[in-house]
Amino acid sequence: MASVVKYRLNDLTIDTGRQIVTRAADPIPLPKLSYDLFLVLMRAAPNLVSLDELMRRVWPGLIVSPETVSQRVKLLRDALDDDPRAPRYIASLRGRGYQVVAPVEEVGETSTLNSSDSVAVQPFPEGGTRAGMRALPANAATSASAPAPVEPTRITICVLPFGNMSGNPEQEYFSDGITEDIITELSRWRLFAVRSRLASFQYRDAAVNIQQVGRELNVRFIVEGSVRRIGERIRINAQLIDTETGSHVWAEKFDRELGELFAVQDQVVQTIVSTLMGRVQVSDIARARRKPSSSLAAYECVLRGNALRWDDLDSLSEATRLFRKAIEIDPSYGHAHALLAAICCTKWQQDAGGSDAGLLEGIALAKRAVELDETESTCFAMLGWAHLARRSFDLALQHTRRAVDMNPNNQWNAADMGSVLIYLGQPEEALVWFKRAKDIDPYFNEPWYWRSIGVAYMILHRYREALAAFDYLPARPYPVAAYIAGCCARLGELERARASATECLASRADFTIAQFMTKQPFKNPEDAGRLAESLRMAGLPD
Repeated sequence: MASVVKYRLNDLTIDTGRQIVTRAADPIPLPKLSYDLFLVLMRAAPNLVSLDELMRRVWPGLIVSPETVSQRVKLLRDALDDDPRAPRYIASLRGRGYQVVAPVEEVGETSTLNSSDSVAVQPFPEGGTRAGMRALPANAATSASAPAPVEPTRITICVLPFGNMSGNPEQEYFSDGITEDIITELSRWRLFAVRSRLASFQYRDAAVNIQQVGRELNVRFIVEGSVRRIGERIRINAQLIDTETGSHVWAEKFDRELGELFAVQDQVVQTIVSTLMGRVQVSDIARARRKPSSSLAAYECVLRGNALRWDDLDSLSEATRLFRKAIEIDPSYGHAHALLAAICCTKWQQDAGGSDAGLLEGIALAKRAVELDETESTCFAMLGWAHLARRSFDLALQHTRRAVDMNPNNQWNAADMGSVLIYLGQPEEALVWFKRAKDIDPYFNEPWYWRSIGVAYMILHRYREALAAFDYLPARPYPVAAYIAGCCARLGELERARASATECLASRADFTIAQFMTKQPFKNPEDAGRLAESLRMAGLPD
Protein backbone atom coordinates (compact mmCIF):
# COMPACT_ATOMS: atom_id res chain seq x y z
CA MET A 1 0.00 0.00 0.00
CA ALA A 2 1.41 3.39 -0.98
CA SER A 3 0.47 6.61 0.74
CA VAL A 4 -1.19 9.41 -1.18
CA VAL A 5 -0.72 12.80 0.45
CA LYS A 6 -1.74 16.40 0.13
CA TYR A 7 0.70 19.28 -0.06
CA ARG A 8 0.15 22.98 0.51
CA LEU A 9 2.03 25.87 -1.11
CA ASN A 10 0.73 29.21 0.14
CA ASP A 11 -2.90 29.20 -1.02
CA LEU A 12 -2.55 26.12 -3.24
CA THR A 13 -3.38 22.52 -2.33
CA ILE A 14 -2.00 19.59 -4.35
CA ASP A 15 -3.88 16.31 -3.96
CA THR A 16 -1.65 13.55 -5.35
CA GLY A 17 -4.44 11.00 -5.11
CA ARG A 18 -6.89 12.90 -7.31
CA GLN A 19 -4.03 14.57 -9.22
CA ILE A 20 -5.52 18.02 -8.93
CA VAL A 21 -4.40 21.45 -7.77
CA THR A 22 -6.91 23.67 -6.01
CA ARG A 23 -7.06 27.23 -4.72
CA ALA A 24 -9.73 27.92 -2.08
CA ALA A 25 -11.35 24.56 -3.01
CA ASP A 26 -11.63 25.62 -6.67
CA PRO A 27 -9.81 23.26 -9.07
CA ILE A 28 -7.17 24.82 -11.32
CA PRO A 29 -7.36 23.04 -14.70
CA LEU A 30 -3.89 21.74 -15.53
CA PRO A 31 -2.85 19.56 -18.47
CA LYS A 32 -1.14 16.37 -17.36
CA LEU A 33 2.33 17.59 -18.36
CA SER A 34 1.92 20.79 -16.34
CA TYR A 35 0.77 18.81 -13.30
CA ASP A 36 3.73 16.41 -13.58
CA LEU A 37 6.16 19.32 -13.92
CA PHE A 38 4.69 21.06 -10.87
CA LEU A 39 4.88 17.87 -8.81
CA VAL A 40 8.55 17.31 -9.69
CA LEU A 41 9.45 20.88 -8.71
CA MET A 42 7.39 20.77 -5.53
CA ARG A 43 8.86 17.49 -4.28
CA ALA A 44 12.37 18.83 -4.86
CA ALA A 45 11.70 22.11 -3.02
CA PRO A 46 13.54 24.19 -2.01
CA ASN A 47 16.28 22.73 -4.22
CA LEU A 48 16.85 23.78 -7.82
CA VAL A 49 15.86 21.23 -10.47
CA SER A 50 18.10 21.40 -13.54
CA LEU A 51 16.81 21.50 -17.09
CA ASP A 52 18.33 18.08 -17.79
CA GLU A 53 16.63 16.60 -14.74
CA LEU A 54 13.26 18.08 -15.72
CA MET A 55 13.60 16.70 -19.25
CA ARG A 56 14.48 13.26 -17.88
CA ARG A 57 11.70 13.09 -15.29
CA VAL A 58 8.81 14.85 -17.04
CA TRP A 59 9.54 13.66 -20.59
CA PRO A 60 11.17 10.23 -20.08
CA GLY A 61 12.47 8.77 -23.31
CA LEU A 62 11.57 11.86 -25.36
CA ILE A 63 13.75 14.28 -27.30
CA VAL A 64 12.87 17.76 -26.04
CA SER A 65 14.64 21.10 -26.06
CA PRO A 66 15.08 23.64 -23.25
CA GLU A 67 12.54 25.77 -25.11
CA THR A 68 9.95 23.03 -24.60
CA VAL A 69 10.57 23.11 -20.84
CA SER A 70 10.37 26.90 -20.86
CA GLN A 71 7.05 26.81 -22.74
CA ARG A 72 5.57 24.28 -20.32
CA VAL A 73 6.71 26.33 -17.31
CA LYS A 74 5.08 29.39 -18.88
CA LEU A 75 1.79 27.51 -19.27
CA LEU A 76 2.02 26.34 -15.66
CA ARG A 77 2.72 29.86 -14.41
CA ASP A 78 -0.18 31.22 -16.43
CA ALA A 79 -2.52 28.67 -14.91
CA LEU A 80 -1.30 29.49 -11.39
CA ASP A 81 -1.36 33.29 -11.99
CA ASP A 82 2.32 33.38 -11.10
CA ASP A 83 4.36 36.39 -12.26
CA PRO A 84 7.92 35.30 -13.24
CA ARG A 85 9.18 38.82 -12.37
CA ALA A 86 7.92 38.43 -8.80
CA PRO A 87 7.28 34.70 -8.40
CA ARG A 88 5.10 33.41 -5.59
CA TYR A 89 5.53 29.75 -6.55
CA ILE A 90 8.15 29.07 -9.25
CA ALA A 91 11.42 30.91 -9.81
CA SER A 92 13.93 30.35 -12.60
CA LEU A 93 17.69 30.61 -12.87
CA ARG A 94 18.46 31.38 -16.51
CA GLY A 95 20.02 28.44 -18.27
CA ARG A 96 20.16 26.32 -15.11
CA GLY A 97 16.66 25.30 -14.08
CA TYR A 98 13.67 26.06 -11.86
CA GLN A 99 12.73 25.84 -8.21
CA VAL A 100 9.66 26.23 -6.02
CA VAL A 101 10.18 29.26 -3.76
CA ALA A 102 7.02 28.90 -1.65
CA PRO A 103 7.26 26.81 1.53
CA VAL A 104 5.93 23.29 0.95
CA GLU A 105 3.86 21.76 3.71
CA GLU A 106 2.64 18.18 3.86
CA VAL A 107 -0.89 18.35 5.24
CA GLY A 108 -1.59 14.68 5.74
CA GLU A 109 -2.34 11.36 4.12
CA THR A 110 -5.59 11.33 2.18
CA SER A 111 -5.82 7.75 0.93
CA THR A 112 -3.78 4.75 -0.07
CA LEU A 113 -3.15 2.94 -3.31
CA ASN A 114 -2.47 -0.73 -3.85
CA SER A 115 0.67 -1.38 -5.80
CA SER A 116 -1.50 -2.65 -8.64
CA ASP A 117 -3.47 0.60 -8.89
CA SER A 118 -2.21 2.46 -11.90
CA VAL A 119 -3.10 4.65 -14.77
CA ALA A 120 -2.08 3.97 -18.33
CA VAL A 121 0.68 6.23 -19.56
CA GLN A 122 1.44 6.94 -23.19
CA PRO A 123 5.10 6.71 -24.22
CA PHE A 124 6.54 8.41 -27.27
CA PRO A 125 4.82 6.15 -29.82
CA GLU A 126 6.34 4.41 -32.78
CA GLY A 127 4.12 3.71 -35.73
CA GLY A 128 1.03 5.03 -33.95
CA THR A 129 0.44 1.75 -32.13
CA ARG A 130 -0.03 1.00 -28.47
CA ALA A 131 2.96 -1.35 -28.41
CA GLY A 132 5.21 -0.75 -25.46
CA MET A 133 2.64 1.04 -23.32
CA ARG A 134 3.47 0.85 -19.66
CA ALA A 135 1.71 1.63 -16.43
CA LEU A 136 3.00 3.86 -13.65
CA PRO A 137 1.51 4.65 -10.26
CA ALA A 138 -1.13 7.33 -10.41
CA ASN A 139 1.03 9.74 -8.40
CA ALA A 140 4.24 9.14 -10.36
CA ALA A 141 5.77 12.47 -11.25
CA THR A 142 7.84 10.96 -14.04
CA SER A 143 4.95 9.68 -16.11
CA ALA A 144 4.79 10.64 -19.76
CA SER A 145 1.88 12.72 -20.85
CA ALA A 146 -1.48 11.35 -21.81
CA PRO A 147 -3.08 13.38 -24.62
CA ALA A 148 -3.46 16.94 -23.40
CA PRO A 149 -4.50 20.20 -24.99
CA VAL A 150 -2.28 23.21 -25.25
CA GLU A 151 -4.63 25.32 -23.16
CA PRO A 152 -6.13 24.28 -19.83
CA THR A 153 -9.47 22.62 -20.38
CA ARG A 154 -12.10 21.27 -18.06
CA ILE A 155 -13.60 18.16 -19.66
CA THR A 156 -11.61 15.34 -21.28
CA ILE A 157 -13.49 13.32 -23.88
CA CYS A 158 -12.85 10.95 -26.77
CA VAL A 159 -15.03 9.66 -29.59
CA LEU A 160 -14.51 5.97 -30.36
CA PRO A 161 -14.91 4.84 -33.98
CA PHE A 162 -18.59 4.46 -34.79
CA GLY A 163 -19.35 0.91 -35.88
CA ASN A 164 -20.31 0.23 -39.49
CA MET A 165 -23.58 -1.67 -39.26
CA SER A 166 -24.40 -1.50 -42.98
CA GLY A 167 -23.14 -5.01 -43.72
CA ASN A 168 -20.82 -3.65 -46.39
CA PRO A 169 -17.12 -3.27 -45.49
CA GLU A 170 -16.76 -0.69 -48.27
CA GLN A 171 -18.96 1.64 -46.22
CA GLU A 172 -16.32 1.78 -43.47
CA TYR A 173 -15.10 5.15 -44.71
CA PHE A 174 -18.60 6.56 -44.18
CA SER A 175 -18.84 5.68 -40.48
CA ASP A 176 -15.20 6.76 -40.01
CA GLY A 177 -15.96 10.12 -41.61
CA ILE A 178 -18.94 10.73 -39.35
CA THR A 179 -16.76 9.89 -36.32
CA GLU A 180 -14.08 12.31 -37.47
CA ASP A 181 -16.60 15.09 -37.98
CA ILE A 182 -17.96 14.67 -34.46
CA ILE A 183 -14.38 14.80 -33.14
CA THR A 184 -13.75 17.98 -35.12
CA GLU A 185 -16.92 19.70 -33.95
CA LEU A 186 -16.34 18.85 -30.28
CA SER A 187 -12.77 20.16 -30.60
CA ARG A 188 -14.12 23.60 -31.43
CA TRP A 189 -15.39 24.04 -27.89
CA ARG A 190 -12.65 25.36 -25.61
CA LEU A 191 -14.44 23.62 -22.76
CA PHE A 192 -13.25 20.21 -24.04
CA ALA A 193 -9.93 18.41 -24.39
CA VAL A 194 -10.87 16.07 -27.24
CA ARG A 195 -8.62 13.14 -28.04
CA SER A 196 -7.66 12.90 -31.69
CA ARG A 197 -8.73 10.43 -34.35
CA LEU A 198 -5.39 8.59 -34.14
CA ALA A 199 -5.75 8.15 -30.39
CA SER A 200 -9.32 6.86 -30.46
CA PHE A 201 -9.15 4.81 -33.69
CA GLN A 202 -6.65 2.40 -32.13
CA TYR A 203 -9.74 0.80 -30.53
CA ARG A 204 -11.44 0.06 -33.83
CA ASP A 205 -12.85 -3.47 -34.08
CA ALA A 206 -11.86 -4.23 -30.48
CA ALA A 207 -14.07 -5.25 -27.58
CA VAL A 208 -13.15 -2.42 -25.25
CA ASN A 209 -13.60 -1.90 -21.56
CA ILE A 210 -14.81 1.68 -21.25
CA GLN A 211 -13.14 2.32 -17.92
CA GLN A 212 -9.86 0.92 -19.21
CA VAL A 213 -10.05 3.19 -22.27
CA GLY A 214 -10.74 6.09 -19.93
CA ARG A 215 -7.54 5.33 -18.04
CA GLU A 216 -5.42 4.73 -21.13
CA LEU A 217 -6.50 7.96 -22.84
CA ASN A 218 -6.92 9.89 -19.59
CA VAL A 219 -10.50 10.94 -20.43
CA ARG A 220 -13.57 11.39 -18.28
CA PHE A 221 -16.20 10.84 -20.99
CA ILE A 222 -16.44 8.61 -24.05
CA VAL A 223 -18.77 8.86 -27.04
CA GLU A 224 -19.46 5.65 -28.93
CA GLY A 225 -22.06 4.57 -31.44
CA SER A 226 -22.88 2.98 -34.78
CA VAL A 227 -23.97 3.94 -38.27
CA ARG A 228 -26.32 1.95 -40.47
CA ARG A 229 -26.86 3.09 -44.04
CA ILE A 230 -29.66 1.43 -45.97
CA GLY A 231 -30.62 2.90 -49.31
CA GLU A 232 -31.47 6.55 -48.84
CA ARG A 233 -31.83 6.36 -45.08
CA ILE A 234 -29.32 6.45 -42.27
CA ARG A 235 -29.56 5.44 -38.62
CA ILE A 236 -27.07 6.73 -36.08
CA ASN A 237 -26.94 5.39 -32.53
CA ALA A 238 -24.85 7.44 -30.12
CA GLN A 239 -24.22 7.29 -26.41
CA LEU A 240 -22.18 9.24 -23.90
CA ILE A 241 -20.50 7.29 -21.08
CA ASP A 242 -18.89 8.42 -17.84
CA THR A 243 -15.62 6.44 -17.60
CA GLU A 244 -15.36 6.86 -13.84
CA THR A 245 -18.61 4.99 -13.19
CA GLY A 246 -19.16 3.20 -16.51
CA SER A 247 -22.70 4.57 -16.54
CA HIS A 248 -24.55 6.04 -19.52
CA VAL A 249 -25.02 9.77 -19.27
CA TRP A 250 -27.06 9.99 -22.46
CA ALA A 251 -28.10 7.78 -25.38
CA GLU A 252 -30.08 8.56 -28.50
CA LYS A 253 -31.11 7.02 -31.84
CA PHE A 254 -31.38 9.16 -34.98
CA ASP A 255 -33.30 7.75 -37.95
CA ARG A 256 -33.21 10.15 -40.89
CA GLU A 257 -33.00 10.61 -44.62
CA LEU A 258 -29.44 10.80 -45.95
CA GLY A 259 -29.96 14.44 -46.83
CA GLU A 260 -30.40 15.21 -43.13
CA LEU A 261 -26.99 13.77 -42.19
CA PHE A 262 -25.38 17.11 -41.36
CA ALA A 263 -28.32 18.15 -39.21
CA VAL A 264 -28.02 14.87 -37.31
CA GLN A 265 -24.30 15.48 -36.73
CA ASP A 266 -25.11 18.93 -35.39
CA GLN A 267 -27.74 17.45 -33.11
CA VAL A 268 -25.38 14.79 -31.74
CA VAL A 269 -22.71 17.37 -30.94
CA GLN A 270 -25.15 19.88 -29.49
CA THR A 271 -26.72 17.26 -27.22
CA ILE A 272 -23.32 16.12 -25.93
CA VAL A 273 -22.23 19.70 -25.32
CA SER A 274 -25.40 20.76 -23.55
CA THR A 275 -25.41 17.60 -21.43
CA LEU A 276 -21.83 18.08 -20.26
CA MET A 277 -22.23 21.82 -19.83
CA GLY A 278 -25.10 21.14 -17.48
CA ARG A 279 -23.08 18.51 -15.65
CA VAL A 280 -20.21 20.91 -14.89
CA GLN A 281 -22.38 24.01 -14.67
CA VAL A 282 -20.64 25.89 -17.45
CA SER A 283 -22.51 28.40 -19.58
CA ASP A 284 -22.13 31.26 -22.04
CA ILE A 285 -19.77 29.57 -24.53
CA ALA A 286 -19.75 30.84 -28.11
CA ARG A 287 -19.82 28.11 -30.73
CA ALA A 288 -17.78 28.19 -33.91
CA ARG A 289 -19.51 26.01 -36.50
CA ARG A 290 -17.87 24.71 -39.66
CA LYS A 291 -19.99 25.10 -42.75
CA PRO A 292 -20.46 21.60 -44.24
CA SER A 293 -21.05 20.75 -47.83
CA SER A 294 -24.62 21.07 -48.95
CA SER A 295 -24.20 17.84 -50.92
CA LEU A 296 -23.86 14.38 -49.45
CA ALA A 297 -22.12 13.18 -52.63
CA ALA A 298 -19.43 15.87 -52.29
CA TYR A 299 -19.02 15.01 -48.64
CA GLU A 300 -18.52 11.33 -49.53
CA CYS A 301 -15.81 12.26 -52.03
CA VAL A 302 -13.91 14.18 -49.36
CA LEU A 303 -14.23 11.28 -46.92
CA ARG A 304 -12.90 8.84 -49.51
CA GLY A 305 -10.01 11.11 -50.50
CA ASN A 306 -9.03 11.76 -46.91
CA ALA A 307 -9.02 8.02 -46.16
CA LEU A 308 -6.35 7.39 -48.82
CA ARG A 309 -2.57 7.42 -48.30
CA TRP A 310 -1.14 10.47 -49.97
CA ASP A 311 2.42 9.11 -49.92
CA ASP A 312 1.44 6.53 -52.55
CA LEU A 313 1.32 7.89 -56.12
CA ASP A 314 -1.75 5.93 -57.19
CA SER A 315 -3.63 6.88 -54.02
CA LEU A 316 -2.56 10.49 -54.42
CA SER A 317 -3.99 10.56 -57.93
CA GLU A 318 -7.25 9.03 -56.75
CA ALA A 319 -7.49 11.54 -53.89
CA THR A 320 -6.93 14.35 -56.40
CA ARG A 321 -9.74 13.02 -58.57
CA LEU A 322 -12.10 12.72 -55.61
CA PHE A 323 -11.44 16.25 -54.33
CA ARG A 324 -11.92 17.68 -57.82
CA LYS A 325 -15.17 15.77 -58.09
CA ALA A 326 -16.31 17.11 -54.71
CA ILE A 327 -15.69 20.67 -55.91
CA GLU A 328 -17.48 19.95 -59.17
CA ILE A 329 -20.52 18.69 -57.25
CA ASP A 330 -20.43 21.50 -54.68
CA PRO A 331 -18.35 24.52 -55.77
CA SER A 332 -18.93 26.15 -52.37
CA TYR A 333 -17.22 23.36 -50.39
CA GLY A 334 -14.27 25.15 -48.74
CA HIS A 335 -12.72 22.11 -47.08
CA ALA A 336 -12.48 20.27 -50.41
CA HIS A 337 -10.71 23.28 -51.93
CA ALA A 338 -8.20 23.30 -49.03
CA LEU A 339 -7.37 19.60 -49.37
CA LEU A 340 -6.95 19.88 -53.12
CA ALA A 341 -4.68 22.90 -52.56
CA ALA A 342 -2.47 20.77 -50.30
CA ILE A 343 -2.20 18.08 -52.97
CA CYS A 344 -1.34 20.61 -55.71
CA CYS A 345 1.46 22.09 -53.59
CA THR A 346 2.77 18.61 -52.76
CA LYS A 347 2.85 17.61 -56.43
CA TRP A 348 4.59 20.87 -57.36
CA GLN A 349 7.26 20.27 -54.73
CA GLN A 350 7.92 16.77 -56.12
CA ASP A 351 8.01 17.94 -59.75
CA ALA A 352 11.50 18.26 -61.21
CA GLY A 353 10.25 20.55 -63.97
CA GLY A 354 10.42 24.31 -63.95
CA SER A 355 6.69 25.00 -64.18
CA ASP A 356 4.95 26.77 -61.30
CA ALA A 357 1.47 25.94 -62.59
CA GLY A 358 0.80 23.46 -59.77
CA LEU A 359 1.88 25.94 -57.11
CA LEU A 360 -0.23 28.72 -58.58
CA GLU A 361 -3.25 26.43 -58.69
CA GLY A 362 -2.62 25.44 -55.07
CA ILE A 363 -2.49 29.07 -53.97
CA ALA A 364 -5.68 29.91 -55.89
CA LEU A 365 -7.49 26.91 -54.38
CA ALA A 366 -6.35 27.77 -50.85
CA LYS A 367 -7.47 31.39 -51.24
CA ARG A 368 -10.82 30.21 -52.50
CA ALA A 369 -11.11 27.79 -49.57
CA VAL A 370 -10.74 30.68 -47.11
CA GLU A 371 -13.25 32.78 -49.04
CA LEU A 372 -15.77 29.94 -48.91
CA ASP A 373 -15.28 28.92 -45.28
CA GLU A 374 -13.73 31.36 -42.81
CA THR A 375 -14.55 29.10 -39.85
CA GLU A 376 -12.40 26.11 -40.93
CA SER A 377 -8.83 26.31 -39.61
CA THR A 378 -7.57 23.81 -42.21
CA CYS A 379 -8.33 26.34 -44.94
CA PHE A 380 -6.04 28.90 -43.31
CA ALA A 381 -3.34 26.31 -42.60
CA MET A 382 -3.24 25.24 -46.25
CA LEU A 383 -3.17 28.87 -47.41
CA GLY A 384 -0.21 29.44 -45.10
CA TRP A 385 1.63 26.44 -46.54
CA ALA A 386 0.94 27.58 -50.11
CA HIS A 387 2.34 31.04 -49.35
CA LEU A 388 5.41 29.46 -47.77
CA ALA A 389 6.08 27.47 -50.95
CA ARG A 390 5.87 30.78 -52.83
CA ARG A 391 8.27 32.35 -50.30
CA SER A 392 5.70 34.87 -49.10
CA PHE A 393 6.98 34.44 -45.55
CA ASP A 394 4.90 37.05 -43.75
CA LEU A 395 1.68 35.76 -45.26
CA ALA A 396 2.65 32.17 -44.50
CA LEU A 397 3.12 32.99 -40.81
CA GLN A 398 -0.02 35.13 -40.67
CA HIS A 399 -2.35 32.45 -42.03
CA THR A 400 -0.75 29.59 -40.09
CA ARG A 401 -1.04 31.57 -36.88
CA ARG A 402 -4.70 32.24 -37.71
CA ALA A 403 -5.28 28.48 -38.02
CA VAL A 404 -3.74 27.87 -34.60
CA ASP A 405 -5.75 30.68 -33.02
CA MET A 406 -8.96 29.24 -34.46
CA ASN A 407 -8.31 25.72 -33.18
CA PRO A 408 -5.40 25.52 -30.72
CA ASN A 409 -6.35 21.94 -29.78
CA ASN A 410 -5.65 20.65 -33.29
CA GLN A 411 -2.36 18.76 -33.52
CA TRP A 412 -2.18 19.28 -37.29
CA ASN A 413 -2.25 23.05 -36.85
CA ALA A 414 0.53 22.90 -34.25
CA ALA A 415 2.69 20.73 -36.51
CA ASP A 416 1.99 23.01 -39.49
CA MET A 417 3.25 25.95 -37.44
CA GLY A 418 6.42 24.00 -36.68
CA SER A 419 6.97 23.27 -40.36
CA VAL A 420 6.60 26.93 -41.30
CA LEU A 421 8.97 28.12 -38.57
CA ILE A 422 11.74 25.83 -39.85
CA TYR A 423 11.88 27.75 -43.09
CA LEU A 424 11.54 31.12 -41.37
CA GLY A 425 14.84 30.46 -39.60
CA GLN A 426 13.40 29.49 -36.20
CA PRO A 427 14.14 25.74 -35.89
CA GLU A 428 14.30 25.78 -32.07
CA GLU A 429 10.84 27.31 -31.87
CA ALA A 430 9.68 24.82 -34.51
CA LEU A 431 10.67 21.95 -32.24
CA VAL A 432 8.56 23.44 -29.45
CA TRP A 433 5.53 23.39 -31.79
CA PHE A 434 6.24 19.82 -32.88
CA LYS A 435 6.36 18.79 -29.24
CA ARG A 436 3.12 20.68 -28.67
CA ALA A 437 1.48 18.58 -31.41
CA LYS A 438 2.60 15.47 -29.53
CA ASP A 439 1.27 16.87 -26.27
CA ILE A 440 -2.13 17.21 -27.90
CA ASP A 441 -1.95 13.80 -29.55
CA PRO A 442 0.77 11.30 -28.59
CA TYR A 443 -0.39 9.13 -31.52
CA PHE A 444 0.27 11.83 -34.11
CA ASN A 445 2.62 9.99 -36.43
CA GLU A 446 2.35 11.46 -39.93
CA PRO A 447 5.46 10.88 -42.09
CA TRP A 448 5.75 14.60 -42.94
CA TYR A 449 5.82 15.34 -39.21
CA TRP A 450 8.95 13.23 -38.65
CA ARG A 451 10.52 14.52 -41.85
CA SER A 452 10.03 18.11 -40.67
CA ILE A 453 11.53 17.35 -37.26
CA GLY A 454 14.55 15.84 -38.98
CA VAL A 455 15.01 18.94 -41.14
CA ALA A 456 14.76 21.17 -38.04
CA TYR A 457 17.55 19.22 -36.36
CA MET A 458 19.66 19.41 -39.54
CA ILE A 459 19.37 23.20 -39.57
CA LEU A 460 20.47 23.18 -35.92
CA HIS A 461 23.48 21.01 -36.88
CA ARG A 462 22.17 18.24 -34.59
CA TYR A 463 22.63 15.51 -37.16
CA ARG A 464 22.39 12.49 -34.88
CA GLU A 465 18.99 13.66 -33.62
CA ALA A 466 17.93 14.31 -37.21
CA LEU A 467 18.73 10.71 -38.13
CA ALA A 468 16.73 9.49 -35.12
CA ALA A 469 13.71 11.44 -36.39
CA PHE A 470 14.08 10.09 -39.93
CA ASP A 471 14.18 6.57 -38.50
CA TYR A 472 10.49 6.93 -37.56
CA LEU A 473 9.50 7.11 -41.22
CA PRO A 474 7.91 3.89 -42.53
CA ALA A 475 9.34 4.55 -46.01
CA ARG A 476 12.15 6.73 -47.38
CA PRO A 477 11.21 8.78 -50.43
CA TYR A 478 14.08 10.39 -52.30
CA PRO A 479 14.10 13.69 -50.30
CA VAL A 480 14.50 11.78 -47.04
CA ALA A 481 17.26 9.61 -48.51
CA ALA A 482 19.01 12.85 -49.51
CA TYR A 483 18.62 14.30 -46.01
CA ILE A 484 19.99 11.11 -44.43
CA ALA A 485 22.96 11.18 -46.82
CA GLY A 486 23.70 14.76 -45.80
CA CYS A 487 23.48 13.97 -42.08
CA CYS A 488 25.80 10.98 -42.39
CA ALA A 489 28.31 13.03 -44.38
CA ARG A 490 28.37 15.68 -41.64
CA LEU A 491 28.92 12.94 -39.03
CA GLY A 492 31.81 11.48 -41.02
CA GLU A 493 29.91 8.26 -41.78
CA LEU A 494 30.86 8.40 -45.44
CA GLU A 495 29.97 4.82 -46.39
CA ARG A 496 26.41 5.23 -45.11
CA ALA A 497 26.24 8.67 -46.73
CA ARG A 498 27.16 7.22 -50.14
CA ALA A 499 24.63 4.39 -49.72
CA SER A 500 21.84 6.87 -48.96
CA ALA A 501 22.88 9.07 -51.88
CA THR A 502 22.69 6.02 -54.14
CA GLU A 503 19.23 5.25 -52.75
CA CYS A 504 18.12 8.81 -53.53
CA LEU A 505 19.37 8.60 -57.12
CA ALA A 506 17.79 5.18 -57.61
CA SER A 507 14.41 6.73 -56.77
CA ARG A 508 15.04 9.97 -58.66
CA ALA A 509 17.63 9.56 -61.40
CA ASP A 510 17.38 13.22 -62.43
CA PHE A 511 18.03 14.50 -58.89
CA THR A 512 20.27 17.56 -58.64
CA ILE A 513 21.04 19.67 -55.63
CA ALA A 514 20.26 22.86 -57.52
CA GLN A 515 16.79 21.73 -58.57
CA PHE A 516 16.04 20.26 -55.13
CA MET A 517 16.94 23.49 -53.35
CA THR A 518 14.61 25.54 -55.56
CA LYS A 519 11.71 23.79 -53.78
CA GLN A 520 13.14 24.35 -50.27
CA PRO A 521 11.71 27.74 -49.20
CA PHE A 522 14.33 28.85 -46.68
CA LYS A 523 14.19 32.53 -45.74
CA ASN A 524 17.74 32.45 -44.38
CA PRO A 525 20.30 31.92 -47.20
CA GLU A 526 22.77 30.45 -44.69
CA ASP A 527 20.31 27.66 -43.81
CA ALA A 528 19.81 26.81 -47.48
CA GLY A 529 23.53 26.98 -48.19
CA ARG A 530 24.45 24.64 -45.35
CA LEU A 531 21.84 22.08 -46.41
CA ALA A 532 23.11 22.19 -49.99
CA GLU A 533 26.67 21.78 -48.73
CA SER A 534 25.63 18.72 -46.70
CA LEU A 535 24.10 17.10 -49.79
CA ARG A 536 27.24 17.91 -51.77
CA MET A 537 29.45 16.32 -49.11
CA ALA A 538 27.40 13.12 -49.50
CA GLY A 539 28.28 12.96 -53.19
CA LEU A 540 24.93 14.01 -54.66
CA PRO A 541 25.23 15.79 -58.01
CA ASP A 542 25.10 19.57 -58.26
